[in-house]
Amino acid sequence: MSLRLLAVSALVAGLGLGLGGAVIPGLCTEADAPPRPVTPAAATTAEQTAPEFVGISNWFNSQPLRLADLRGKVVLVDFWTYGCVNCVNTLPHVTALYSKYRDRGLVVIGVHTPEFPFEHSASNVQAALKRHGITYPVAQDNNSQTWNAYGNQYWPAQYIIDQNGKIVFQHDGEGRYDEIDRTVARLLSANS
Repeated sequence: MSLRLLAVSALVAGLGLGLGGAVIPGLCTEADAPPRPVTPAAATTAEQTAPEFVGISNWFNSQPLRLADLRGKVVLVDFWTYGCVNCVNTLPHVTALYSKYRDRGLVVIGVHTPEFPFEHSASNVQAALKRHGITYPVAQDNNSQTWNAYGNQYWPAQYIIDQNGKIVFQHDGEGRYDEIDRTVARLLSANS
Protein backbone atom coordinates (compact mmCIF):
# COMPACT_ATOMS: atom_id res chain seq x y z
CA MET A 1 0.00 0.00 0.00
CA SER A 2 1.44 3.38 -0.98
CA LEU A 3 2.11 5.95 1.72
CA ARG A 4 -0.53 8.31 0.26
CA LEU A 5 -3.12 5.55 0.12
CA LEU A 6 -2.27 4.55 3.68
CA ALA A 7 -2.66 8.16 4.84
CA VAL A 8 -6.05 8.56 3.15
CA SER A 9 -7.25 5.17 4.42
CA ALA A 10 -6.21 6.10 7.96
CA LEU A 11 -7.98 9.44 7.64
CA VAL A 12 -11.18 7.82 6.40
CA ALA A 13 -11.08 5.01 8.98
CA GLY A 14 -9.97 7.23 11.86
CA LEU A 15 -12.60 9.86 11.30
CA GLY A 16 -15.32 7.43 10.33
CA LEU A 17 -16.04 9.49 7.24
CA GLY A 18 -17.65 8.24 4.08
CA LEU A 19 -15.95 10.63 1.69
CA GLY A 20 -18.60 10.08 -1.00
CA GLY A 21 -17.13 12.53 -3.48
CA ALA A 22 -14.92 14.68 -1.30
CA VAL A 23 -11.82 16.16 -2.86
CA ILE A 24 -8.62 15.78 -0.90
CA PRO A 25 -6.30 18.57 -2.09
CA GLY A 26 -2.69 17.66 -2.61
CA LEU A 27 -3.22 13.91 -2.78
CA CYS A 28 -4.13 13.67 -6.44
CA THR A 29 -1.37 13.03 -8.97
CA GLU A 30 -0.46 16.37 -10.48
CA ALA A 31 1.08 16.76 -13.90
CA ASP A 32 2.82 20.11 -14.20
CA ALA A 33 5.44 18.79 -16.58
CA PRO A 34 5.41 19.88 -20.22
CA PRO A 35 3.19 17.83 -22.55
CA ARG A 36 4.62 14.45 -23.35
CA PRO A 37 4.46 12.75 -26.71
CA VAL A 38 1.62 10.33 -27.33
CA THR A 39 2.80 6.89 -26.24
CA PRO A 40 -0.04 4.37 -25.91
CA ALA A 41 1.13 0.86 -25.02
CA ALA A 42 0.90 -0.40 -28.60
CA ALA A 43 2.09 2.87 -30.18
CA THR A 44 4.78 3.02 -32.83
CA THR A 45 3.99 6.14 -34.93
CA ALA A 46 3.29 9.82 -34.21
CA GLU A 47 -0.46 9.49 -34.76
CA GLN A 48 -1.52 6.29 -33.02
CA THR A 49 -4.76 4.43 -33.48
CA ALA A 50 -6.56 4.98 -30.18
CA PRO A 51 -6.94 1.85 -28.07
CA GLU A 52 -10.45 0.50 -27.45
CA PHE A 53 -12.14 0.78 -24.08
CA VAL A 54 -11.39 -2.42 -22.15
CA GLY A 55 -12.26 -3.69 -18.68
CA ILE A 56 -15.06 -1.16 -18.18
CA SER A 57 -17.26 -2.16 -15.22
CA ASN A 58 -20.03 0.43 -15.77
CA TRP A 59 -21.15 3.00 -18.31
CA PHE A 60 -22.96 6.11 -17.13
CA ASN A 61 -25.09 8.37 -19.37
CA SER A 62 -24.71 5.90 -22.26
CA GLN A 63 -24.84 2.36 -23.44
CA PRO A 64 -21.36 0.79 -23.79
CA LEU A 65 -19.36 2.54 -26.51
CA ARG A 66 -16.63 1.35 -28.84
CA LEU A 67 -14.23 3.71 -30.57
CA ALA A 68 -14.58 1.67 -33.75
CA ASP A 69 -18.27 2.66 -33.81
CA LEU A 70 -17.35 6.36 -33.42
CA ARG A 71 -15.24 6.62 -36.59
CA GLY A 72 -16.17 9.80 -38.46
CA LYS A 73 -16.52 11.71 -35.18
CA VAL A 74 -14.03 13.68 -33.13
CA VAL A 75 -13.62 12.09 -29.69
CA LEU A 76 -12.18 13.57 -26.51
CA VAL A 77 -11.20 10.91 -23.98
CA ASP A 78 -10.78 12.45 -20.52
CA PHE A 79 -9.11 10.34 -17.82
CA TRP A 80 -10.21 11.56 -14.38
CA THR A 81 -11.32 10.57 -10.92
CA TYR A 82 -13.74 12.47 -8.72
CA GLY A 83 -11.41 12.61 -5.70
CA CYS A 84 -8.69 14.48 -7.60
CA VAL A 85 -8.76 18.26 -7.18
CA ASN A 86 -6.96 18.76 -10.50
CA CYS A 87 -9.54 16.61 -12.27
CA VAL A 88 -12.40 18.51 -10.66
CA ASN A 89 -10.80 21.77 -11.80
CA THR A 90 -10.87 20.59 -15.44
CA LEU A 91 -14.49 19.39 -15.44
CA PRO A 92 -16.10 22.80 -16.15
CA HIS A 93 -13.88 23.10 -19.23
CA VAL A 94 -14.65 19.58 -20.46
CA THR A 95 -18.41 20.00 -19.94
CA ALA A 96 -18.32 23.41 -21.68
CA LEU A 97 -16.43 21.92 -24.64
CA TYR A 98 -19.02 19.16 -24.86
CA SER A 99 -21.89 21.66 -24.79
CA LYS A 100 -20.23 23.84 -27.42
CA TYR A 101 -19.42 21.11 -29.96
CA ARG A 102 -21.63 18.07 -29.36
CA ASP A 103 -24.11 19.15 -32.06
CA ARG A 104 -21.21 19.42 -34.53
CA GLY A 105 -20.00 15.85 -33.90
CA LEU A 106 -17.79 15.94 -30.79
CA VAL A 107 -18.10 12.93 -28.52
CA VAL A 108 -16.66 13.31 -25.02
CA ILE A 109 -16.01 10.17 -23.02
CA GLY A 110 -14.88 10.44 -19.46
CA VAL A 111 -12.86 7.47 -18.25
CA HIS A 112 -13.17 7.39 -14.46
CA THR A 113 -10.11 5.51 -13.24
CA PRO A 114 -9.99 5.44 -9.43
CA GLU A 115 -6.88 6.25 -7.46
CA PHE A 116 -8.27 5.32 -4.02
CA PRO A 117 -10.56 2.48 -2.85
CA PHE A 118 -13.56 4.74 -2.10
CA GLU A 119 -13.52 5.91 -5.74
CA HIS A 120 -14.45 2.41 -6.95
CA SER A 121 -18.08 2.85 -5.84
CA ALA A 122 -20.49 3.24 -8.75
CA SER A 123 -22.90 5.22 -6.56
CA ASN A 124 -20.10 7.65 -5.63
CA VAL A 125 -19.24 8.10 -9.31
CA GLN A 126 -22.93 8.65 -10.14
CA ALA A 127 -23.18 11.27 -7.38
CA ALA A 128 -20.09 13.03 -8.75
CA LEU A 129 -21.60 13.11 -12.25
CA LYS A 130 -24.72 14.75 -10.86
CA ARG A 131 -22.76 17.18 -8.69
CA HIS A 132 -20.63 18.34 -11.65
CA GLY A 133 -23.42 18.35 -14.25
CA ILE A 134 -21.74 15.72 -16.42
CA THR A 135 -24.11 14.44 -19.10
CA TYR A 136 -21.59 12.96 -21.54
CA PRO A 137 -20.75 9.22 -21.40
CA VAL A 138 -18.49 8.08 -18.58
CA ALA A 139 -16.80 4.68 -18.41
CA GLN A 140 -15.87 3.28 -14.99
CA ASP A 141 -12.37 1.80 -15.37
CA ASN A 142 -11.97 0.29 -11.88
CA ASN A 143 -9.15 -2.08 -12.86
CA SER A 144 -7.23 0.52 -14.90
CA GLN A 145 -7.40 -1.60 -18.04
CA THR A 146 -8.28 1.28 -20.38
CA TRP A 147 -5.79 3.51 -18.50
CA ASN A 148 -3.09 0.89 -19.19
CA ALA A 149 -4.13 0.42 -22.82
CA TYR A 150 -3.48 4.15 -23.36
CA GLY A 151 -0.23 4.02 -21.40
CA ASN A 152 -1.69 6.82 -19.28
CA GLN A 153 0.19 8.04 -16.21
CA TYR A 154 -1.63 11.08 -14.79
CA TRP A 155 -4.96 12.44 -13.63
CA PRO A 156 -6.37 14.31 -15.45
CA ALA A 157 -5.31 13.52 -19.00
CA GLN A 158 -7.03 14.35 -22.26
CA TYR A 159 -6.67 12.56 -25.59
CA ILE A 160 -8.23 13.95 -28.78
CA ILE A 161 -8.99 11.34 -31.42
CA ASP A 162 -9.65 12.36 -35.01
CA GLN A 163 -12.32 11.04 -37.36
CA ASN A 164 -10.00 8.21 -38.47
CA GLY A 165 -9.48 6.94 -34.92
CA LYS A 166 -5.99 8.42 -34.51
CA ILE A 167 -4.78 10.21 -31.38
CA VAL A 168 -3.76 13.67 -32.58
CA PHE A 169 -3.42 15.50 -29.25
CA GLN A 170 -2.58 14.49 -25.70
CA HIS A 171 -2.27 16.59 -22.54
CA ASP A 172 -1.71 15.78 -18.86
CA GLY A 173 -2.99 18.00 -16.07
CA GLU A 174 -4.87 21.25 -16.01
CA GLY A 175 -4.70 23.99 -18.61
CA ARG A 176 -4.22 24.23 -22.37
CA TYR A 177 -8.00 24.72 -22.64
CA ASP A 178 -7.76 27.10 -25.62
CA GLU A 179 -5.48 24.70 -27.47
CA ILE A 180 -7.85 21.81 -26.81
CA ASP A 181 -10.76 23.93 -28.08
CA ARG A 182 -8.84 24.97 -31.22
CA THR A 183 -7.83 21.36 -31.94
CA VAL A 184 -11.44 20.16 -31.65
CA ALA A 185 -12.73 23.07 -33.77
CA ARG A 186 -10.10 22.42 -36.48
CA LEU A 187 -10.95 18.73 -36.66
CA LEU A 188 -14.68 19.42 -36.79
CA SER A 189 -14.21 22.05 -39.51
CA ALA A 190 -12.25 19.54 -41.58
CA ASN A 191 -15.29 17.28 -41.37
CA SER A 192 -17.71 19.96 -42.64
